[in-house]
Amino acid sequence: MEAILIDCVQHSLRDFMYSNAIFICERLCAEFPSETNLQLLASCYLRNSQAYCAYHILKGTQLAQSRYLFAMSCFRMDLLNEAETALCPPNEPSAEVPNGAAGHYLLGLIYRYTDRRKSAIHHFREALSLDPLMWAAYEELCVLGAADEASVVFGEAAARCLQKQYLHHGLASQNLHVSNEDRNFSSARSLSLEDFSPRHLKHMQGNSIRDIPGSYHNSTVIGGASAQSLTGSSSNIPFYNTPSPMATQLSGVAPPPLCRNMQQNGPNLSTVGADSSPKSTVNSTVQAPRRKVVDEGKLRKISSRLFIDSGTRRSTRLSGDAGSNANASSTMMTGNGNTNASKYLGGSKLGSMGLRSMTGRKGQTWSNENIDEGIRNETFEDTRLNVTSVTSSSAPSIDSRSLEHDGASVMLNASRIISGTSEILSLLATLGEGYRLSCLYRCQDALDVYLKLSHKQYNTGWVLSQVGKSYFELVDYLEADRAFSLARRASPYSLEGMDIYSTVLYHLKEDMKLSYLAQELVSTDRLAPQSWCAMGNCFSLQKDHETALKNFQRAVQLNSRFAYAHTLCGHEYVSLEDFENGIKSYQSALRVDTRHYNSWYGLGMIYLRQEKFEFSEHHFRMAFQINPRSSVIMSYLGTALHTLKRSEEALLMLEKAILADKKNPLPMYQKANILMNLEDFDEALEVLEELKEYAPRESSVYALMGRIYKRRNMPEKAMFHYGLALDLKPSATDVATIKAAIEKLLVPDELQDSL
Repeated sequence: MEAILIDCVQHSLRDFMYSNAIFICERLCAEFPSETNLQLLASCYLRNSQAYCAYHILKGTQLAQSRYLFAMSCFRMDLLNEAETALCPPNEPSAEVPNGAAGHYLLGLIYRYTDRRKSAIHHFREALSLDPLMWAAYEELCVLGAADEASVVFGEAAARCLQKQYLHHGLASQNLHVSNEDRNFSSARSLSLEDFSPRHLKHMQGNSIRDIPGSYHNSTVIGGASAQSLTGSSSNIPFYNTPSPMATQLSGVAPPPLCRNMQQNGPNLSTVGADSSPKSTVNSTVQAPRRKVVDEGKLRKISSRLFIDSGTRRSTRLSGDAGSNANASSTMMTGNGNTNASKYLGGSKLGSMGLRSMTGRKGQTWSNENIDEGIRNETFEDTRLNVTSVTSSSAPSIDSRSLEHDGASVMLNASRIISGTSEILSLLATLGEGYRLSCLYRCQDALDVYLKLSHKQYNTGWVLSQVGKSYFELVDYLEADRAFSLARRASPYSLEGMDIYSTVLYHLKEDMKLSYLAQELVSTDRLAPQSWCAMGNCFSLQKDHETALKNFQRAVQLNSRFAYAHTLCGHEYVSLEDFENGIKSYQSALRVDTRHYNSWYGLGMIYLRQEKFEFSEHHFRMAFQINPRSSVIMSYLGTALHTLKRSEEALLMLEKAILADKKNPLPMYQKANILMNLEDFDEALEVLEELKEYAPRESSVYALMGRIYKRRNMPEKAMFHYGLALDLKPSATDVATIKAAIEKLLVPDELQDSL
């Protein structure tokens, strides 16, 4: 009963029927209370997004897997201290982190969100060393700015690790198959058909099904010692705490799984060898107890003539010494035997060997002696005789050809594993290097790396979104729009990068496209923070900052660890001149991600407006250290340095900003402003004349030129440029400033300063 309930739960989980899995698993835990069964129930709750249920179920448990699941529950409930304690018990400082790479990854996340960067990096690297295919750990290292080059991470060491894992797994699977065959053959020889009573069969099924939960490698919970022995790890933990009638099956070799579709009148020979699933390997041995009881003396007499000494064959197989037995065996398979057996090479070994020995009737072993013994005069059908033959003659049918075939298949599988791991790691190395470079804001280099991908990989939603983000950081909004549009076309259901896409459309002032995108995202997933960020940007573009703020706050409510939503809240608070709450929002973003340079920049802008220039310079400097290629950050850092009377440093920083992005008018404008304050009017006018070519309709450029001409006592030219500035329809604030400058145009600077 216990094993059947477990199988039902696993089946429901595979079919995403979580409510059914929970119900059945509750019955299981009520009937058979054990910690391993509680693990399965907690797994059901976690998959059903009910972390609080798993938390209460597993609190106080001690097994390693239980601690991992409990820590996962705590993490989802934002109980990070309890999650850390579960993974690293304070009274056991040398205890291993449970669940291998996944446990180290979870612990890394906990350390990251509790601002312990070095510890987080250590555990993410540990997770990658245990499982080179754990991409999520490499992503986190990239976000933290601590990732090694992808060619190193996914290089030779990772290839050796993967090949060792998969080659060992393949050999272990084959050895497991051989061991099961030998054990079943010897047990079939030693037991007569009377021993297989229905009661004994039920007893055997109840114990053998225990292997089923351990056979699903993607399950969250892999129960007990049987599953752990399959993966090569040892454990002293029993599979169940409930009594077991056959404790000897809890060994390094897993018992055969239950055959759920046994036939009452014997198997259909066409399906014995055709099914390549693990269950078909067992069908031919487990189905024998369904046969009618025959006289034991006749059976032994028949067996003595049909069999070659199975002890010799078994030792031949295990020692690898084919010798004369292999040669003798090869003469057995003549005529139709090889032809029929070849049809089932893709199926189970038991089925193919059984058919081989049954259909080779033209060979020497299947002679008229069978008829002399009166087999055809027996009362049971041919199908029932066939099952007896399959069960009893499987062992002697193993010949040198099967050994050669097994050896060739092992070599073929090994070569496939080596080439497969090489291809996978090469792909991850390219993707990883592109992602690492983009996280370091070396965006053009990242774009060049992504171009190395194949056409199939490049035109996926994730890659195109990364390309769009890179163009966004390069302030190439048109190309970013194009890349994100392609990403939407490739994966219309994916929300990856859509928050950035909405900001791209905001900067392009594409209000129609932005509105359409926001509505599409909300209809796709109303519980995703990206959807509400897009909606907030839509209202912000319409200058409805209060409604925009509500949408960004909704995004934060849905995912408090979504740093960009906190930053967008800060931007809206600044637009509403609520600097105190703006500072709080930016700081919340930095608590989630200390390398979120947008928040450092936002804080710098607030302090600059509050004339707290030292604070402003510090925060701009932090943003610059994270993203040293941003022309905008360098421009404002230069402005902050100038306010601190460090004009030479400011000019050098602005020169870097101009070289970083010649299309950006801001650093050139700031440079001209500083030069004007230093009374270097001629050079300032040269910079502004050059700037007019890049921004011919920027009113602030003409206004600054008007101020310079006024300082040079050239009121006519000053009035001309002020007029041009007003003609370009500046903002209301700029209009008031320009008109005030015109009114004071004829007032000398000395008198104006005294006024």
